[in-house]
Amino acid sequence: MSAAPTWIVTTETAPWQETQGVTIRDMDVFPEALLQTGSPLQEVEGFGVCFNELGWTSLSRLTEAERASIMHEIFSPQGANASVCRMPVGANDFSIDWYSYDETPGDLELRDFSIEHDEATLVPFIKAAQAVRPDLRLWASPWCPPTWMKTNNHYACGVPSPMAQQTKYDNGLTPERAIPEGTDGFILDEEHLDAYARYFGKFIDAYAERGIDISMVMPQNEFNSDQVFPSCTWTPAGLARFLRHLVPQMDKRGVEVFFGTMERADERLVEEVLADEEIGGRIGGVGFQWAGKGAVARIHWAHPELKIYQSEQECGDGKNDWRYARYAWGMMRHYFNHGANVYDYWNLSLDAGGVSRWGWSQNSFVTVDPATKEYAFNHEYYVFKHLSHFVKAGARFVKTLSYTGYENILSFVNPDGSIVIATQNDMSVPMPISFAANGKLIEATLPADSLSTFAIPAELLA
Repeated sequence: MSAAPTWIVTTETAPWQETQGVTIRDMDVFPEALLQTGSPLQEVEGFGVCFNELGWTSLSRLTEAERASIMHEIFSPQGANASVCRMPVGANDFSIDWYSYDETPGDLELRDFSIEHDEATLVPFIKAAQAVRPDLRLWASPWCPPTWMKTNNHYACGVPSPMAQQTKYDNGLTPERAIPEGTDGFILDEEHLDAYARYFGKFIDAYAERGIDISMVMPQNEFNSDQVFPSCTWTPAGLARFLRHLVPQMDKRGVEVFFGTMERADERLVEEVLADEEIGGRIGGVGFQWAGKGAVARIHWAHPELKIYQSEQECGDGKNDWRYARYAWGMMRHYFNHGANVYDYWNLSLDAGGVSRWGWSQNSFVTVDPATKEYAFNHEYYVFKHLSHFVKAGARFVKTLSYTGYENILSFVNPDGSIVIATQNDMSVPMPISFAANGKLIEATLPADSLSTFAIPAELLA
């Protein structure tokens, strides 16, 4: 049976439709986009999601068979093929409540360390993914250290704004105990820094004992942000001091250390740590999210040896609408065009409305209706799958050349030589399009307001 191209189309009303009408012929005219397959760029390690508690509690409303079906769809190669995923170290803004693994004040020996809290949520959540994908890779970052390691002895750094107060959210933090951005909220003495590095080590060990290996850590989620939920502000100098303790602990366990996560468009925050003589050369990559995307291009240009993780796709407003799905496609274009090796989505699943512990509604791949116990996959899931299903681990990103200004495209070469082309028609009318790769012309007409992926076997391009 001869190989044939695959063409998948998603529109607002019809997701993931296999479509006919691709033609492939020898190139005799110049296309809208020429794939520069002779100059492949960064390697793609994979795509993933984040495991958090409210994701699991929403899925727990469903039957065991329904949960298994969702997990198979997201993690199997037949579905979205998620393979490189994130998890928190302790509480995050989508945990059930605030907690750490050791809240005994002054317990520098960490005698009371325990991940027992996670046994009801994060452990079974990850295990359910591993059942589908035994080779699942995990990386982790904390939102907040134990409160007794912080200068204000509190999970949060910021006081709720008037808008947050309208949702009746009160984190119990008074203005005089707030920790502002640009300062170190962690107690920066050697005893606390050493204890916190060992805390990371105990976390790695405890999960390993449960058959869950974590291959990489980042020292702090959004270290510049004085959030009203679990958070901890750090200066780059403060993080460098902590990394001098953390890296040796992780080296003992064969765990990589990245810098991040970066949520500010200021590459100097990364450069200051990379310039540290003791620790800078031992950082394997950087995680960027939110406004941090504004620094990705400059860091990738200055440090091409560093891996780039898109560590948390911006999470929307809980409406899960087509408008935001189109924006999500733009985020994917930005990151892969500027060196991303991994692209991670945020909420795998949430209850309808997507409301966090502190009152913020966010988007998710799956929405569960608590009243009816029904679930649905949302638009952003299909946008993600348009890349993650087709782009295999070890694929190389390739730039495209266009003399017509056509840039609404992402292209990859898989390890088997097959070509993946994802493109959006953002117009309200169908759009004829042509691509060229390896001397062949690939032609189709994109439906109005749609996202398309073309998967072209290598033998059709020979």
